Parts: sequence; C-alpha cells; structure tokens
Amino acid sequence: MQYDVIVIGSGPGGYVAAIRCAQLGLKTACIEKYSTFGGTCLNVGCIPSKALLDSTEHYYNASHTFEAHGIHIENLKPDLAQMVKRKNEVVEQTTGGIAFLFKKNKITSYQGVGSFVDKNTISVKKEDGSEEKITGKNIIIATGSKPATLPFIQLDKKRVVTSTEALNLPEIPKHLILIGGGVIGLELGSVYARLGAKVSVVEFTDAIVNTLDRSLSKELQKVLTKQGMEFYLNHKVTGATVNGDEVTVTADSPKGDKIELKGDYCLVAVGRTAYTEGLGLEKLGIELEPRGKKIPVNDHLETSVPGVYAIGDVVKGAMLAHKAEDEGTYVAEVIAGQKPHINYNLIPGVVYTWPEVATVGYSEEQLKEKGVKYKTGSFPFKASGRSRASMDTDGFVKVLADAATDEVLGVHIIGPRAADVIAEAVVAMEFRASAEDIARISHAHPTYTEAVREAAMAATENRAIHI
Repeated sequence: MQYDVIVIGSGPGGYVAAIRCAQLGLKTACIEKYSTFGGTCLNVGCIPSKALLDSTEHYYNASHTFEAHGIHIENLKPDLAQMVKRKNEVVEQTTGGIAFLFKKNKITSYQGVGSFVDKNTISVKKEDGSEEKITGKNIIIATGSKPATLPFIQLDKKRVVTSTEALNLPEIPKHLILIGGGVIGLELGSVYARLGAKVSVVEFTDAIVNTLDRSLSKELQKVLTKQGMEFYLNHKVTGATVNGDEVTVTADSPKGDKIELKGDYCLVAVGRTAYTEGLGLEKLGIELEPRGKKIPVNDHLETSVPGVYAIGDVVKGAMLAHKAEDEGTYVAEVIAGQKPHINYNLIPGVVYTWPEVATVGYSEEQLKEKGVKYKTGSFPFKASGRSRASMDTDGFVKVLADAATDEVLGVHIIGPRAADVIAEAVVAMEFRASAEDIARISHAHPTYTEAVREAAMAATENRAIHI
C-alpha cells in the first residue's frame, strides 16, 4: 500500500497528526503496536491517572469537608477495586473514541510493530508473526516514551513498580515510598495519600517538581505536607530491596547520613525516556542524541532524512501530551505546504494534585538568569470569594510582567482548577498582552479566574482591589 503519510504510534501526537493529515486530504495510515489506540497518555498515563485522581478527590472531600457543608455520611470507606474499574471504563471509552475518529477520517490503521526498511518503506510485524510492508512519501515517528528507572533498582512490578503498575495496585498501600518528586510521582502519591496511605517522597534535588517557579514548588510542598505526605529532599537513593511484602529504600541524606524507609510499595518515578527501540533508525543513518536518546530534528521537526519527521516525547522539549498534539498538527500542515508555528515557551505545564499547579512562560528564576527586568504581582486564593465558598483557599496566582513594556512574561498558579484557569494566561500571552490588558478585562464574579485579574492588577502599579 502506498500512502502520503505513515504515522508510527497512535498516542496524542500520533493520532492527532494522522487526523490532521487526513483533514488536509493526505492518504494516511497509522501503525500501533498495542491493541488499543492512544499510547501512554490514554491507556496508562494522563487519562487513567486523572480518573483515579478525581475518584480519590471525591473520597477525600467526603471524609474531610462534607461535614462543614452540612453533609453527614456514616461508615464511609473507599472501594479501590471500583475506582480502578471506573478508571478502566474511562480508558476504554476514550481509546474507543480514537478508533471512531480514524474511521470517520478514513485513516487506515495497522496493528503491529513498525520499523524502517528504508526511508519510504515500513515493515509492520504483527502478533501472529506475519509481516506486511507499506510505503509512504512521508513518515512521522510518534512512538512516545516509557518510564525511566535507576540502574541499581530492580523493578519486580509487584512491590517495586512504575507508574503503569501503580494505576492497578490490588490494595491501598499502608506506606508508599516514592522515588522521585516530579509530576508523575506526586500525582500518583496524591491518589493513595487521599485514601489513607502514608506517602514518603525521596527526591534527589532540593525541590519537588524543580522545573516550576520556585515559589510554586515551595507552596505545593507545604500543601501536600499538610495533606500528610512527607518529603526527603536532597536525598540520593542508593537501593530498593524487597523482602516478602516489605520494601526497604535506602538513601544518603544531605549530611552524608544513610536513611532507611520501609513500606509495602515503592513507586519509581524518575522521569521517562524516549521509546525508539526497534525502529531501525540505523538503516537511515539517524543517530540518537547522547543525552536522553532523543531523535535530532530541525525547526520543522524533520530528521536528517528528508520526509522523515519525529514528534512528541522522542524529540527535544517537555514530555507533554499537548506538546505532542501541537507538533502533530504542525508536521501535518508542514507536509501539506502550510506555514504553521509553535511557541514552545507558551506550552503550559500542569500538576494535577489538589490544589492543581499550572504554569506558562518564564519563571522568576529564568528571568533573573536572562537578566530581564520584571515586576511581579500575586493574589492569594484565600482572598477570593469563590474559593472561600468552595473551601479551596490554598495557593495563589503570580503574574510576571516586563518592567518597561508591561508585557506578560509568565503566569504561575497553584490553586483550584488551575489547569483550566491557565488557558486564560496562554491566550493573553499568545497575543502579547500586557498585565494592564488582563487587569482591564471584565471577569465574571465570583470565579477562580478573578484571581488572575487581581494578580495582573497587583503587577500593574500594585493596585489589586481585594488584598
């Protein structure tokens, strides 16, 4: 079969690329090695983790805040098996939606492992051992990533697990030890902490989610500590061993002392690595970058081989589903002869704890490093009428603006529905709005978004109204 475009991988980057190619009139095929579409995000990442986060947030509220709302529940208890069942149903519905979209857009799908024969020919090896070859004028590599681990830790995937297994634990842990204080670990740690597990986080650096603006990182740690999680920062893990139902994690403290934590489960969440094994890139002369094993691409996301593109987690940049989606759309439009663009500085990042954390643009630390003169304005959610009504008063909004031009350079939020509220900041920054622009826009009252306006007002001549 001859196609205009062949996409290898059906995660957020791959399926969006395939659909956009089809919309643009290109004959498109998509290869997926698993039995369902959607890649890590839809099957064992973004979607199932958020399903569990939502279920456990309901339980946490029922056990901690319902009485204040005048709701009394007796004999409240969590049913992890039902939560996992509901999570699986959400995954099934979502991945099934991709199959529908492929059919609607007349995209041909192949189940099997795709690898290069040459720059235009892809071999699809199927589960039954058979092989099929298809050809395409353009190839898009969208094979995503897999959980990273530490070389001295053996994953038994029962007691010492990755994020994939953590989505399907058979019981609520008594003591869950997290190796890594990044986004994935904190989200899954929150799931089990809300259900009553003791959660200990061992982090190598001096801050959790250390890519965040430091003020957000500190606030998030404070809030999660209040929720019962404990943190060991600047600790270097040296081992994790299993003895029956007990896991022992050892680490070196900043002072050089050795600590030992004992729990019944250990989640290794030290990031993700690009998944490029078996693609046959060596046949095309494509060499991976030494650091991160990612595929080198130019500004058009094209590899050193013309007509072969790569997007998402296998190329430089943040490993985010929405970044992969943007790149999938971008490459499809480049192939079709259009001139799209992506502003990587305006791709938001989110941590789905509660309160949520969301950020876009530059942090204060980055602006200081660049030598940019800036001004800042903050507004706490405890001063928001909407937040008081919903009992979600932790956190704040911070707006950073250029000291001379007032252009918004960064917006950082920790608070209720931050993942949704950040879109306002992204839109404003895409249009190069000033803090004054946001301050002059009418916001419905009472809403969480008013906090963004107040923070912008604080950055504009320090004129916030409600603080």
